[in-house]
Amino acid sequence: MHMDDVAARGLVLLGCGKMGSAMLEGWLNQGLPATAVWVLDPQPSAWLRAQGVHINADLPADPALVLIAVKPQMMGDALPRLAAMGGGKTLFVSVAAGTGIAAYEAVLGAGTPIIRAMPNTPAAVGRGITALIGNDIATETHMALAEVLLRAVGQTVRLDNEGQMDAVTAVSGSGPAYVFHLIETLAAAGEAEGLPAELAMALAKATVGGAGQLAEDAAEDPGQLRVNVTSPNGTTQAALAVLMDETDGFPALMTRAVKAAADRSRELGRG
Repeated sequence: MHMDDVAARGLVLLGCGKMGSAMLEGWLNQGLPATAVWVLDPQPSAWLRAQGVHINADLPADPALVLIAVKPQMMGDALPRLAAMGGGKTLFVSVAAGTGIAAYEAVLGAGTPIIRAMPNTPAAVGRGITALIGNDIATETHMALAEVLLRAVGQTVRLDNEGQMDAVTAVSGSGPAYVFHLIETLAAAGEAEGLPAELAMALAKATVGGAGQLAEDAAEDPGQLRVNVTSPNGTTQAALAVLMDETDGFPALMTRAVKAAADRSRELGRG
């Protein structure tokens, strides 16, 4: 099963908010025919209506793939409509946070190939990273197809087991918000040192964005990159002495923050 099969048998997108739209735009740009896509969404956007895909129309009987991108609270209404597609012929891929594979198996049947994926919001600019884990029915072919689709919005990684998804949620799923807050606080600190607000924000955004790109592109690891910009007894070292403090600097703070997110993810998963 590959993209030609998807084009021939069809792809159903359940929910087309920001994440669904980002993915759909990527697929269409890569040559998936709009006529091969069926979207179920109660409030289709003007952008979606202009794409030429089937919207809230009768679905194909056995599409190659169903991608579930609705908010978890809408799952109860949406998923039973697709139960007839369970049983093996159709691959289900979920990018909905917090819903475990077992919950999908309960509705779709145990013989259904299901892949759970956790993307993040930089997918909107093609810079996401998505972690995937399949159930026992999902084959290597299924996983490869899911990766092809999800690479339309960035990188993909595979997990060893579904239990790792809570930590993934805490690092990459929620992580963009931590970085946005870093930008906010860096800009505010610049203002406190006498910079105009707009200038401080421009410097903070470009610095965090540029450093992130450098960290991804450079051969050295981030620790070495940090050392590279830290002159002995210089300005960077003065700041890092504060930030790297073991008790109240980044190490302790980030560990506590990520643990809080992972703990909450586990609670929501049990709920």
